Amino acid sequence: IQILKIDNFNSFSDDVTDYFFTVAKNLGCHAISTEGNLADVERLGKFADKHKMMIGYHGHTAGPGGEAFGAPENWEKAMSVAKYNGINLDIGHFIAGNSTSPIPFLTQYHDHVTHIHVKDRKMHMGPNMPFGQGDTPIVEVLQLIKKNKWNIQATIEFEYQTPEGSDVLTEISKCVEYCRKALV
Repeated sequence: IQILKIDNFNSFSDDVTDYFFTVAKNLGCHAISTEGNLADVERLGKFADKHKMMIGYHGHTAGPGGEAFGAPENWEKAMSVAKYNGINLDIGHFIAGNSTSPIPFLTQYHDHVTHIHVKDRKMHMGPNMPFGQGDTPIVEVLQLIKKNKWNIQATIEFEYQTPEGSDVLTEISKCVEYCRKALV
């Protein structure tokens, strides 16, 4: 187990939050992932720093000024308040919400990225697409991570509509094969 995902930290007491970090450490995790809010980063950052364990805030398509993560300035704020506050970079949500490539952001902050979620989406809040049909630079992102030997886990997040005549397992196999070819 590399990453433990826990949401709704704002509903847990400090003792319970501390317990989650202890559990993650005992499981051998290198990070916790959460879909937290910008308002949570100071509190959670104190626990991350105490336990010397990264917490990757999962990005959605919040855009600038939103409470949820998605815009670069939200992660930058999180990283400014705690050493172990980090980034769960969803490259599909990033391209849809920011209408720009995640590559410059990933390049700048790779050492704070706990892991990436791999999906393909269209820009300008566009839909999830089968891999290779959206605007997300999946191949380039995976090659960048490989070339630089960054220790960043890439997790396929299957979210596009299953095409008629197919099934989820067939589509996930296509996603895996797309990523495998990207890394050759």
